[in-house]
Amino acid sequence: MSELNLLYTDVEDDLRSSVRDLLTDRCDPQAVIALCDGDRSMVAPLWKALATELGLAGLLVPEDRGGAGASAREAAVVLEELGRAMAPVPFLTSAVMATTALAATEGDLIAGLAAGERTAALAVPLSTTPYGAIPAVPATDGRLTGTVTSVAGALEADVLLVPAVTGDGLALHAVAATDAVRVPVVSLDMTRQLADVTLDGAAATLVVADAEPALRRALGVGAALLASEQLGVARWCLDETVGYLKQRRQFGRVVGGFQALKHRLADLSTGVDSANAAARHAAAVLAADDPDVELATAVAQAYCSDLAVTAAEEAVQLHGGIGMTWEHPAHLYLKRAKADQIAFGTAGAHRARLAGLVDLPVAP
Repeated sequence: MSELNLLYTDVEDDLRSSVRDLLTDRCDPQAVIALCDGDRSMVAPLWKALATELGLAGLLVPEDRGGAGASAREAAVVLEELGRAMAPVPFLTSAVMATTALAATEGDLIAGLAAGERTAALAVPLSTTPYGAIPAVPATDGRLTGTVTSVAGALEADVLLVPAVTGDGLALHAVAATDAVRVPVVSLDMTRQLADVTLDGAAATLVVADAEPALRRALGVGAALLASEQLGVARWCLDETVGYLKQRRQFGRVVGGFQALKHRLADLSTGVDSANAAARHAAAVLAADDPDVELATAVAQAYCSDLAVTAAEEAVQLHGGIGMTWEHPAHLYLKRAKADQIAFGTAGAHRARLAGLVDLPVAP
């Protein structure tokens, strides 16, 4: 792999500060917890604030098409903060994956996404990997029929980007969300609630004719930058747990002073630092359009997805009784970490891909 600067720039630090300030003001943990009971009233206004006030909807869209023209490095910083705050917004699904799939297009759709006036979702199961088969529905005379299960971002989307099989191969079509039946799924992670999408002769507009490269690029970018969200989840778990153990007292002394807990936190801190390196490298490679992007993505996902789960489990356990309660947000981070663990392929799938990239035999 080529050498890249993994340090945060001043621009990235400023962006982080802006996103964190907005989330501190408008992403109340108790409102996020209410999502578990189906109250999604905070989602739309929070996304509008992030998308339009901060301009995050068009972060990866070129300036000549109304976007900010930023790179994957800036998007990664945003995802770290969204993971840290458990923000229930469709940034990953719309501002990252949908805009990446539409990168070669022009017109009202990409302009609307860049301006935050519209939100889109790629209609594939969240578990779809960048390496395997891409689920698609049949297309006949510009109309689509079929069902796609477990789609992330579908409930917030105005437009669904649907892979479809045509006589010429795999194509990408845009379908108005109102022309599809979207059935919410009671998901493990209700901050990124999934939906089953059914199309019954839905009118569709062809947006990308030879869509397989664009779709694999969108899934690859999603997997690479998901590592930064997982880093944000793990960082919150570490910081909150350290802060709690510095205050909690038992047997007349601060709990954090017990040697066994120090060792667990030290191990977790080392793991989070390693996840930071892996996630930052994946984002930097993407931004530089480096040929090692697939390798960096596989490394980042193979490591960060498991580390986020470990961090969340430690947070729940080391918070003791309060960590097991519904009122404390620790369970949100464990649910997000577990859900992210299968998004865009499991850690095992990415390790298998990594083995193939470096010519190692894969165990049967």
